Amino acid sequence: MTVALVPGQVIAETPRLHLHAMSDGDDADTALMLALLNDPAFIRHIADRGVRTLDQARDYLRNGALRSYAQHGFGMYAIRRKDTGALIGNCGLVSREGLDGPDLGYALLPAYAGQGFAVEAARAVIADAGSRLGIVRLHAIVNPDNVASIGLLQKLGFEFDRMIVLPAIEHPVDLFHLHLSKEAAA
Repeated sequence: MTVALVPGQVIAETPRLHLHAMSDGDDADTALMLALLNDPAFIRHIADRGVRTLDQARDYLRNGALRSYAQHGFGMYAIRRKDTGALIGNCGLVSREGLDGPDLGYALLPAYAGQGFAVEAARAVIADAGSRLGIVRLHAIVNPDNVASIGLLQKLGFEFDRMIVLPAIEHPVDLFHLHLSKEAAA
């Protein structure tokens, strides 16, 4: 049975970060999503979601992360730095049409890229996937030209599987997978 997440619920903690379930009623979460969705790197490597206002970002949260929390017990989580309290990006799991299991996703605001935050957040999400959710295999998709993201996936232990075309994506992407230890899923 899937247990829905409560908006604001802390999902994971690392030495530098808190990851929490986002809320459409939290202006900071909404502003974070608006900033991420309009970052040129996000648009180039992930997609242009056409979200340009705070109200559209609120709807995007409702129809994406919040719906996923209720249906699957997971979704994309906001990443907050412990030292400054700044929201710096998101990381989590997505149930994606065309894949037989959850997909690891992440995005950071440009000022926080290249500082190890994405790998730290992703490791926390992977640990949560195994321990709380009992997941034993994760997927990750990435544009073949996104060298930084491919490197991050490899650092996390993901292995290239194959090129794949997914229903909601207009071009082929690289599909990676990671087998979680049975101990983590126990």
